[in-house]
Amino acid sequence: MPENVGQRTRHVPLVLVETENLSREEWLAYRRQGIGGSDVAGIMGISPFRTARDIYYDKLNIAPVEEEPENWVALEVGNLLEGLVARIFHKKSGLEIFQVKKMFRHPLYPFMLADVDYFVQLPDGETAILEIKTTNYNATDAWWQDGREAVPPYYEAQGRHYMAVMDADRVFFCCLYGNTEDECIIREIRRDMAYEQEMIYLEQYFWENQVLAKNPPPYTEDSAQILGSVQRYCGPADTGAPVLKLGADMTETLMYYLRLQEEKKKAEKRSKELEKELQRAKAILIAEMGTSCTAECRRDGFRYTVTYNPVRKAGVDKNNLSRMKIQYPEIYERFVTVSEYRRFQVKVSAEEAA
Repeated sequence: MPENVGQRTRHVPLVLVETENLSREEWLAYRRQGIGGSDVAGIMGISPFRTARDIYYDKLNIAPVEEEPENWVALEVGNLLEGLVARIFHKKSGLEIFQVKKMFRHPLYPFMLADVDYFVQLPDGETAILEIKTTNYNATDAWWQDGREAVPPYYEAQGRHYMAVMDADRVFFCCLYGNTEDECIIREIRRDMAYEQEMIYLEQYFWENQVLAKNPPPYTEDSAQILGSVQRYCGPADTGAPVLKLGADMTETLMYYLRLQEEKKKAEKRSKELEKELQRAKAILIAEMGTSCTAECRRDGFRYTVTYNPVRKAGVDKNNLSRMKIQYPEIYERFVTVSEYRRFQVKVSAEEAA
């Protein structure tokens, strides 16, 4: 565990380089000298975009064999809208914002780098951080958790990394998802030293024991991310390649795979058997109910209510049906067809004490 991480000793971040006149290639070269904010989620295993192995390869300047078809439009839109989203934040919050075109590094942990979008001047004289994001309407669910305001975990990790490097106590996020200033999400997180301690530990381990030691981190992500990474850095199959001899660790992984495969076969067979029995029991109950829509019984302090209700469904596309009903109600009533089926359901509720 890194020393002094949990202590609130203040520090002044060091300037690694001024970024205003850097080319993209120069900026990337400096960024490979350490861990940036957008790298942290991958290292922590919570990024939906990159694996820890991807970041490892990037730090060693190992280029992908196969480049993914980059969504350059989304990236370009994000860059073009950054200033606009910052102005929206200023207008909605009333807080002054400014940029510092420098890449910073942590004085105690020089592998920790920060290139911040904007800084925020707070009324109490303190300085906060502002991160600009853009997304689409369908991705806004990530900014909510159980009905409460939240920050997506992968962005939260980025913000907390910046707080650690810059010795700041607050990070604001401003995310535009539409075409108006009201279609904008603003969130704030405060510094959490326990989170920061664990984060720095993981970053330090990754940098010292994997990047500097040239020891690639194991894949721990889900299968889609692992296979995507493999495709990017291994490329297409080579039918002429020699047979690979698996080591002890991979042999154990193979045995684990075969055990899971066998368990899956048994589970699928049992699932089919259960489904057959389930449908048979359901049919017997339906036969007993006849034309009745509700049945009930009591056992062991619980009341069981069985419903088998008719459900009517219009046989026209829903959108067209609604349009027809509004615009041509007479035609709707003459030509709409309604099908009917019955829905089987069992409800269990505790018996009330006598």
